[in-house]
Amino acid sequence: MKRTIILYGLSLAVLLFVLKMVEYRYYIHDLSIEFYVGGIAILFSALGIWAGLKLTRKKVITASPDFVLDETQMQKLGISKREHEVLQLMAQGLSNQEIADKLFVSLNTIKTHSSNLFLKLDVSRRTQAVQKGKALRLIP
Repeated sequence: MKRTIILYGLSLAVLLFVLKMVEYRYYIHDLSIEFYVGGIAILFSALGIWAGLKLTRKKVITASPDFVLDETQMQKLGISKREHEVLQLMAQGLSNQEIADKLFVSLNTIKTHSSNLFLKLDVSRRTQAVQKGKALRLIP
């Protein structure tokens, strides 16, 4: 009796498996283009999101451990603490408006600090100011 029940149970399971395969093949054959297009769309969406996050993530610039600020050079040039902050933010590549937002001051204040820095460092561009600031050990 057990053998008959097991035999009928296995045959029923195989028949159910075959029916599900036929049903699955019918759906895949009938809707194959939609499934493939949907799968490719999901793949490319995931790839686009991953690439977007990877490419737009801001890099954190940390000071090198061996960097020591030359305070005497800052005093010699007459650079204030706020002007030093502006120079550091310039080195990070921020625009005047971004620096103003970060320091909670107006755009004109940042322009004034920048022009004062240019005069004190004897440069005419931001890139030159950053380069000279690094050479004088004012920024890392």
